[in-house]
Amino acid sequence: STIVGTGEGGKITKEDVVLAISLQAAAPGAPPAPPKSVPFTGMRKAIADNMHASLQNSAQLTLMTEVDVTEMVHFRNLLREEYKKDESARISYNDIIIYTVARVLKRFPYMNSTLVGEEILLHDRVDIGIAVALPDGLIVPKVRNADRKGILQIGREAREVAGKAREGALSMDEVTDGTFTVSNMSMLCVDGFTPIINPPEVAILGVGRVVEKPGVKNGRIEVRSYMTLSLTIDHRVVDGAPGGEFLQSLARYLEQPALLNA
Repeated sequence: STIVGTGEGGKITKEDVVLAISLQAAAPGAPPAPPKSVPFTGMRKAIADNMHASLQNSAQLTLMTEVDVTEMVHFRNLLREEYKKDESARISYNDIIIYTVARVLKRFPYMNSTLVGEEILLHDRVDIGIAVALPDGLIVPKVRNADRKGILQIGREAREVAGKAREGALSMDEVTDGTFTVSNMSMLCVDGFTPIINPPEVAILGVGRVVEKPGVKNGRIEVRSYMTLSLTIDHRVVDGAPGGEFLQSLARYLEQPALLNA
């Protein structure tokens, strides 16, 4: 409890422990070193200000649902097998979700809107932001016109902007004027969470990990794949019922990806 971690996010590393033991051996009973001070400035401060303003200036409500994504998993595996010789076509679950979200948004225009001053702007374009974690914060590059692009193209563009985000090479156009955001925390083994809206957007989708567990299919218990989706909406613009309908429709297409082309 007296060791100050120097690892990512304040984690205590092996080196921290070794140093603490050596200091204690050299000066038994000496008071612990003061905590390391990190300036609350730059990207971290900007993110804090934006998130606090988002919560202060909107009425946020989060809806959650568990989705049977067994068919989505099969669909992803089929695509990977089909394009296994093309590394640029290595499709992820997130690519499929972005593809599906973009098409469902066209049926729910208020979910694809922004609130600017006293106006709700309903957009024809679907520009989906992808939350990308960086060592010192978070940035949200956009996949433009996602509703007009196939899964392979979305996958390539998503990887491209995520790579540029980690390299600090994004242009202003690539991080502004989105209409909806997807935040995926599956790589951190998170199931469900309450994502915070990226203003002036009015909704954000949180994506949890895919887990296998017993489920009932046609009256029989079998191993199925499940995912938790968390949709946060600005209740000033979108009520709970249409938000729930959007989430229900999204879940339906993730459960049966073949329906997207019907």
